Order: sequence, then C-alpha cells, then structure tokens
Amino acid sequence: MPAKEPGWWYGEHRGPMARLLGPISRVWAYAAERRINRATPYRASLPVICVGNFTAGGTGKTPLAIHIAGLLTERGERPAFLTRGYGGRQRGPHRVDAALDTAADVGDEPLLLARHAPVMVARDRVAGARAIEAQAGVAPPTVIVMDDGLQNPALAKDLVVAVVDGRRGTGNGLVIPAGPLRAPLALQLGIADAIVVNLPREMAADGAVHSNGIAAGFRDSFDGPVLEAKVEAAGETAALAGQRVLPLAGIANPARFYGLLAELGADIVARAEFADHHAFSQADARGVLAKADQLGARIVTTEKDWARLAGGNGALGELAARAWPLPIRLAFAPRDATRLAALIDSALIERRRGLGRVKP
Repeated sequence: MPAKEPGWWYGEHRGPMARLLGPISRVWAYAAERRINRATPYRASLPVICVGNFTAGGTGKTPLAIHIAGLLTERGERPAFLTRGYGGRQRGPHRVDAALDTAADVGDEPLLLARHAPVMVARDRVAGARAIEAQAGVAPPTVIVMDDGLQNPALAKDLVVAVVDGRRGTGNGLVIPAGPLRAPLALQLGIADAIVVNLPREMAADGAVHSNGIAAGFRDSFDGPVLEAKVEAAGETAALAGQRVLPLAGIANPARFYGLLAELGADIVARAEFADHHAFSQADARGVLAKADQLGARIVTTEKDWARLAGGNGALGELAARAWPLPIRLAFAPRDATRLAALIDSALIERRRGLGRVKP
C-alpha cells in the first residue's frame, strides 16, 4: 500500500490508471480470496474481537478499538490489544512499554493504544495471541482486541467490526492497486459481523449523529447491523476557538482532522501535511516550527503524530513540546451504542458457552 493513497481511488469514475492496473488488481484479489478461503485459523483460548476496515488508509479503526476496550473494561473484562505495529522495527511478540518504547520501536498506534490497555505487537498474529494467552499474574487478559486484521485469516475471530469512512466509502470499488479495497468487497462482507460508518464532520455539525448515503447503501448489501458514529474532541478544547493554528498531520485521511479543528472554531492559517506514518526528521521539525513562528500560530497535531514526535531531541524535541495533541473519541447515538454493546455481550457469551463460530 502506498504511504499516500492516490486520489483517483475515490473518484466518481474509474479512470485510466484504474484500468491500467486492473490486471494486477485481479491477481491481488484472487490471492486474497485464496489465502482467506484456504486458511485454518488458530483458535485462541480467549475471545477475539477484531476491528478492521475494508480499504487501505484511515477510517477510524484505532478510536473504535479504544472504544470497544472501554466497553469491555466497564463489563469487568481485562482487554489486551493485539496489533501489527506498522512503522515500528519490532517484529514481536513484544509487549509495549509506553515508558521505554518509541514509535520507531513499535509504531505510533500501539503507543496510543497503550494508554488504555496492555498492547502486544506482533507481525505474526498467532504468535501474538499466544503471547497474550501466556501472560500470568494477578489480572491476566480476558479478551483480545485485534486492531486491524480483518483480512488476516490466521487467527479466528469471535466478532469482526469493520469501520467505513462515511465520506469516501469503498471508493471506486476496486482492489489494490487499482482501488482502495484490500480484498473483494463481497468476500469481506462475509467476514464482518457489523459495520460502523464513521460520519463526515458536516454530517455531525449539530452534535447529533445522522444517517448518510453510504450507511444506507451498506444496509442494502449487508445482512448485519450497520451502525453510525462520529469522531469528536475529548477534553477541554475551548481555547482553540478563534485561535490561529497550524495543523500538523501525517495520517491517511487528514481532512477529518482539519474539519474537527474548524468545527472547534480554530482559524487554520496553514497546514503541515505529511504521508501516513511519516517519520519526522529534524529538518521537518525545523520547518514546522519556523512556519508556526512566522504565522504566529499554535501547532496542533493528532495523537498518533505526537506519538512519533515524543522522545525526540533537538528540533524534534522542541516540536513535541510545542505541539498540542488534540484528544479525540468515537461517539455513537444511544441506539447504536446499545447495539454495539449487545454485539460484544453476545459474542462473549456465545464463545464462553462453546457456541462461537470460527471466522478467519
């Protein structure tokens, strides 16, 4: 997957590049389907809840994984995250130590997840699940929350929740590299138990959660529940209203971040935009700091980007100290919040009664 996804993936029509890459796309789709259908998944001793997406790029998986971990904790469970650790050098299994590990070690998302529950980084998901199972002590994990991995058939899942961007949907409907899909959509819909549509900012401008066309389309093509949510700021953000800000973003879908800042009343005077999971250099940091000084702007960044800045020295250390990470959370309308909680409860009950189905 490219670090910065091509804009034509999400165009209204399948352009020349999509047609040119069509043969490679069909080979990718065939390989994905063959891998999933022929797998013999490992069945962990703990329930596994997977949060994934149908497409490459950002849709809001990490906020949903954190939300689900919170629901599990409220129920007396002890969740542990299992993640690949994209962008880090650790192949794992490696339990994340937020006090010692850096984004270069384990990736940015694991450091963010580690604020909420223990995190195991493992490129081999089965090895990671076994490492979580082997954890002893007074309060060992009781549930595995798998951050990403919908298309990974190696580990059996008890509940699969797919997150979809409420503005872009599945793009042109083609598989990588001709489009954003990680595997044929019909195949992925057969794996998912529920879909969460992450609404565009303008759909939630009045603070409510509204239905949109992408959610309606999935309700026509998918047998399971289609829920709707929105990303909102968490904590105290009133100081941003009317303030000149320079957003710093190295994420797959920065438009959602910019929209949230605008909704909070911030005056976006310029943007410092980088590719997803970009490893910031000293030169990058000096450039952002100089631009902020020139414009008299406050630097605001995402929590994921700040995780990659933390622990740096020189200009990187100064940028980490001056940049304010905007905290976010995923919010559901009451009805959909209840439905998501019921799905989790049902999956745990069925698994512990020995009734859970083995899903790749």
